[in-house]
Amino acid sequence: MKILLTILLMVTIGAVINGFTNYLAIKMLFRPHKALYIGKWRVPFTPGLIPKRRDELAVQMGKMVVNHLLTPESIKRKFLNENFQKEMTGVVQRELDHFLISEKSPAQLLDSLGIKNVHEKTEKHLNEVVEQKFESVLEKYRHQPLKMFIPEKVIETVNGKIPEISKFILQKGIDYFSSLEGNLRIQKMADDFLKERSGVLGSMMQMFMGNIKIADRIQPEIIKFLKNEGTADIITELLKKEWDKILEWEAAKIEEQFNKEDVLSFVKKSISNILKLEQLFHAPISKWSEAYRAEIIDTMVPRSTELFGGWLTGRVDMLMERLRLQEIIREQVEAFPVERLEEMVLTIINSELKMITLLGAMIGGFIGLFQGILAVVL
Repeated sequence: MKILLTILLMVTIGAVINGFTNYLAIKMLFRPHKALYIGKWRVPFTPGLIPKRRDELAVQMGKMVVNHLLTPESIKRKFLNENFQKEMTGVVQRELDHFLISEKSPAQLLDSLGIKNVHEKTEKHLNEVVEQKFESVLEKYRHQPLKMFIPEKVIETVNGKIPEISKFILQKGIDYFSSLEGNLRIQKMADDFLKERSGVLGSMMQMFMGNIKIADRIQPEIIKFLKNEGTADIITELLKKEWDKILEWEAAKIEEQFNKEDVLSFVKKSISNILKLEQLFHAPISKWSEAYRAEIIDTMVPRSTELFGGWLTGRVDMLMERLRLQEIIREQVEAFPVERLEEMVLTIINSELKMITLLGAMIGGFIGLFQGILAVVL
């Protein structure tokens, strides 16, 4: 009985000592979290192994991630992966579609970014640019004929429109003189003409005309004249000559014929009407993107995503070098609380650590059993 108690005692002591040793060794990986001191003397094995070597761990972890885990090759493979590209295209399409159907205006979006009064600022800047360009163009071509800087296509267009303008003028003249207002105007002019010549000529005309109104005689002749093809040729030729004269004007003559400020104001207003800045900045995004939304989403986005992926793939090495991932990982590990790291590790491998402690106790028990049997035998 005494022998059995001795052996059991030795087994128990061995199991407890070995199990506790393993438990203590596991705890000493993390604890104590900080160095302990008695006066100026630092207690040995403090802080724990991981807190003590955290700086080295941070450096090595940074190297391991950059050199073996998050490498340029692995990132390139990810970017070139077909499923990844489809996923990214879908994300961009959804986000952009949400943006394009927004009822907010560009002015409101810019205002939310801190850019105020964008319409007024843009118009002011545009007017300043127009003034500068107007002055520079006028200075450059001041002593050159207008035909030197008016686009040839514009000159050809005007030349082609002159016959139409001539027909338009003649038709307006026919319409006017065919009307009652035109008839009355002819009669008034005839009456004024006769009053100025109230002598023999006036009496003779009154005798030949009798009671017939002079306007009724003149009106058909005027209309006949306006309808004659020769009249159209004359008007066309006159307009062409005047247009050719204008083309020979020096640019400086524009300042003589027209007020410079009026011309500049006209140019500014014309550009503003063409660009429609107010509508551009204050209309909802959904309105001005409506006509192009389908093409942007279905065509431009996939192509742009593919091009951007290719561009990014070719610059992964440079981007990773600029990002300095190794330093980022080192800094993050150094700043990571040891308590949180311990909690994470123990959460993941808690059952394994318990098994290690239990295994140590079993081994200690077997050693105690062996020692007990050896003690009894000897």
